[in-house]
Amino acid sequence: MNSSNPFKNLKSDLPSSIVVFFVALPLCLGIALASGAPLFSGLIAGIVGGIVVGSISGSSVGVSGPAAGLAAIVLTAIGTLGSFENFLLAVVLGGAIQFVFGILRAGVIGYYFPSSVIKGMLTGIGIIIILKQIPYFFGYSSNLQENLGIFQLDGKSFFFEILNSINFISPGASIVAIIALAILLLWSEVLSSKGKIFQLVQGPLVAVLVGIIYFVCTEGSTLWGVSSHLLVSVPVPEDTASFLAQFSFPNFQAISNPQVWITAFTIALVASLETLLCVEATDKIDPLKRVTPTNKELLAQGIGNVFSGLIGGLPVTQVIVRSSANIQSGGKTKMSAIIHGFLLLISVILIPNLLNKIPLSVLASVLFIVGYKLAKPALFIEMYRLGWKQFTPFVVTVLGIVFTDLLIGIALGLSVGVVVILIKSFQNSHFLHIEDHSNGVHKIKMTLAEEVTFFNKGAILKELDLLPANSCLELDVTKTRYLDNDIIEILEDFSEKALRKQIDIKLISVRGVVKNPESFIHFFQLRPQKI
Repeated sequence: MNSSNPFKNLKSDLPSSIVVFFVALPLCLGIALASGAPLFSGLIAGIVGGIVVGSISGSSVGVSGPAAGLAAIVLTAIGTLGSFENFLLAVVLGGAIQFVFGILRAGVIGYYFPSSVIKGMLTGIGIIIILKQIPYFFGYSSNLQENLGIFQLDGKSFFFEILNSINFISPGASIVAIIALAILLLWSEVLSSKGKIFQLVQGPLVAVLVGIIYFVCTEGSTLWGVSSHLLVSVPVPEDTASFLAQFSFPNFQAISNPQVWITAFTIALVASLETLLCVEATDKIDPLKRVTPTNKELLAQGIGNVFSGLIGGLPVTQVIVRSSANIQSGGKTKMSAIIHGFLLLISVILIPNLLNKIPLSVLASVLFIVGYKLAKPALFIEMYRLGWKQFTPFVVTVLGIVFTDLLIGIALGLSVGVVVILIKSFQNSHFLHIEDHSNGVHKIKMTLAEEVTFFNKGAILKELDLLPANSCLELDVTKTRYLDNDIIEILEDFSEKALRKQIDIKLISVRGVVKNPESFIHFFQLRPQKI
C-alpha cells in the first residue's frame, strides 16, 4: 500500500475514526475515573494518543490512549506521591525511559514475561476495575479509591466499606447505571451482529447518550434524579485563556523523590508490555497483515507519554479495544487514529457542557464491561485446562494484585513462574530406562536432555546414588548439546563410586562409545561443553 499520501484512504479512515472517537470518549473519561485522576486528564491522554503517538507510530491501524491496565498504577501512585503534579512528573520520566527502551531496541521485552503472568496481570487489573467502580455504579461517594488492593489503608475490608455504605445508594444513579449496562450487553451480545449501523454507532456512546437524556429528564427530582456531584466534571472554558488554564503541569522539584522514579519505571515497564501485547494482537487481526516495528512503537509511546505528562494527561499505551474497533470499522492507515484525536480535542472545546451531564454511574457501567473482558471467567477455565504449570503463576499473580498491589502481584507471579521452570527442568533433565537380565545384572540406560545445567544436579545425583552395585550404566549424551561443568563434576565423582560398587559405565556420545572412561573432565575437555 502506498503510504506517501496519507489522505489516499480517507474514505475508509474517516468513518472508522468516528467510530473510534465514539468508543474512546467514554473510555477516556471512565479510565480517568477509575484512576482517581481528574477526568480532563483522560481526555488529554486520548488526544495525545491520537494526534502525537498516531503521527509518529509505525502502526497503521493501532490506536493509543489511556489504558485500563494502567489505572491501577495511577490510582496507587497519586496517593503515594502526594499530588497529581508529582505523578505527572513520573509520567514524563516514564516516557523518557520508554524512549530509551526504544533506542536500546528493547522491543522484544514482552517475550521475557511468561504469558501466564501477563494474563494474570490483566485479569487482576480487570477485577480491581470492577470492584472500584461499585461505589460509582450505585451512586454513593466513599474513599474506596485511595489504594489498589481490596483492603483499605486503615485496615478495613473493601467489602465491609461497601456494605457499610449501602444506606447511601442513589436510586437515580443506580437506575441509569443498570439501564446503561443493559444497553452495553444488548449491543455487544445481540445487536452488533445485526447490521452495520450497530457497528458504526457503538454501545458505549448509546449508553452515554441515554445517561444524558435520563439526567435531563429527571433533573430536579430528589428521588429519581442524579445529583450534580455524581456527574462528570470537565471545566467549561469561557475563552482560550481559560481553556489553557485547565491543563496541569508536572512538579519538577520532586525529581529527587525515589518514589517518583519507582513509579516512572513501573509506568514505562507496564505501558511497554501493554503496548507490545496490543501490537502483537493488532497485527494478527490486521486484514493486510502488516507488521508494526516494535522499537519504533516504543519510541512513539515514549514521546507520547512525555508530552501527555507535560500537559496534565494520563499515561498512554496502544489499546486493543480502540485498535480492534478501528480495524473492524475499515480503518486502513494511521490517519484514522490521528483524526479521532482531533475529534476528541474538538469535543473538549465545543461541548464541555454536554460532557458534564454524563452520570458517573454510566461510565462505571462501561468500565464494568472493560473489567469483565479483562477478567472473563472463561479465562480461568482455559488456564486451568492448560495445567498447573500455567494455572499456578496465573492465579498467584491475580491474587497478589487483588490483595496487595500491582508490582507485588507481578513479582509473586514471576517468582512462581521461575520455580515452575526449575521444577520442569528438574523433571526433564534425563530419561532413565532399566532392564533386568537373567544373570541378575541390572542394565540401566540414562539419556541426558539436550541442555543439562546446574538446575539438574539434584535429580541426576539422586538417580546415580540409587544405582545398585554390580550393574551396568549406559550414559547416552548423543542428543546433549550443552553439559554444565557442575554435571561433569558429578559424573567425575560418580566414576570413583562406580569402581567401589563395581558398576560398569558405558559412555555413548557422537564421538563414539567409551567404556569406563578414566576421566569425564578430560573427556569433556575441562569446561562446559557443546558436545
